[in-house]
Amino acid sequence: MNPLEPLCAAARPRHATRSVTVGGVRIGADAPIVVQSMTNTDTADVIRTAIQIAELARAGSELVRITVNNEDAARAVPEIREQLARMNVEVPIIGDFHYNGHRLLSEHPACAEALAKFRINPGNVGAGARRDTQFADIVEIACRYDKPVRIGVNWGSLDQSVLARIMDENAGRAEPYDAGTVMREALVTSALESARKAEEIGLPGDRIILSAKVSSVQDLIAVYRDLARRCDYPLHLGLTEAGMGSKGIVASTAALAVLLQEGIGDTIRVSLTPEPNGSRSQEVVVAQEILQTMGLRAFTPMVTACPGCGRTTSTFFQELAADVQGFVRTNMPRWRETYDGVENLTLAVMGCVVNGPGESKHANIGISLPGTGETPAAPVFEDGVKTVTLRGEGIATEFKSIIERYVARSYPEKGRAADAQEPAQAS
Repeated sequence: MNPLEPLCAAARPRHATRSVTVGGVRIGADAPIVVQSMTNTDTADVIRTAIQIAELARAGSELVRITVNNEDAARAVPEIREQLARMNVEVPIIGDFHYNGHRLLSEHPACAEALAKFRINPGNVGAGARRDTQFADIVEIACRYDKPVRIGVNWGSLDQSVLARIMDENAGRAEPYDAGTVMREALVTSALESARKAEEIGLPGDRIILSAKVSSVQDLIAVYRDLARRCDYPLHLGLTEAGMGSKGIVASTAALAVLLQEGIGDTIRVSLTPEPNGSRSQEVVVAQEILQTMGLRAFTPMVTACPGCGRTTSTFFQELAADVQGFVRTNMPRWRETYDGVENLTLAVMGCVVNGPGESKHANIGISLPGTGETPAAPVFEDGVKTVTLRGEGIATEFKSIIERYVARSYPEKGRAADAQEPAQAS
């Protein structure tokens, strides 16, 4: 291998050879890695839940999971689907079932029909002899309505019968594994055995997605490496409780980036604890940025900005970087509808002459602001060529206008691009 060749995760083969379609969204094999999220509203509150689903979808969540935990929630699901249709939101909805999913799906067929996928946790399906029958009930309903299923094992609610069996087997080993290894093996075994049971009941293999979530970064990496080695189902990645703020973001990035770089993972969720009254959609933005910064997908133009140093005592470049990032996110829904490929746009907001001009030339559009003691002028570069120098109080407004004009000039309008591909009609 060329030592100067970049490690490109996008070029790495993905582990999953099967693919599953969820409400029109393909997951696995060579499909793009899918971003999903989950509501935290009371599902029985149709309007609030629909509004939050719409917010998550507009932020970029391609699948949204909702809790279906009681009769009121099950009755609300088809109403939520109808409300979303009135809002022109078409994102697939996943039903999250624990303990009573077999009964809710049996008694509320409209709920089963409205959902794009069921998520079941083998550890929370039932107990003893009821476990297999209740699991079978859910799988049979999935078969009846042609719905895919995510079998989601979680170390906080692991099937105790599987854990006990693995512990007994380990006790008989000449050199027993440590407790962490036993727990990880129980997670993987539970997921694989549940998938095999589902297929025996009649659920096709191309309707199954697996997950085995933990909240420790190193344990997650170890579990998914083993799971990927032992199956070819699409895998859903995510720490089960990532945490709040920077801790949750860093932990999720550390775990997911390693696995994604190795070609493991077909759909992801960043399970952030929101700040009080904070937006649920932050977890969507973080998931997108993980994928985009790794070069796996492009969602929205990214802004490169320098961290600042003693040469940049003014806060203006920081304010401009934040302003530009907000401007891009605000305008991206309109740009995405209008222009083809605009999500690949790159921007740079730099704070002094040291790296400013050079970094600006690497971006599609870059601005190099004056540092302390430098000439109060800000050269702007477009595709590596200096096009204008901005001065005065209106730099932010002028730079955003330059971005708007660049987008309109550089990316084809979607309607016109389609028209250009159509053969000319004979006169």
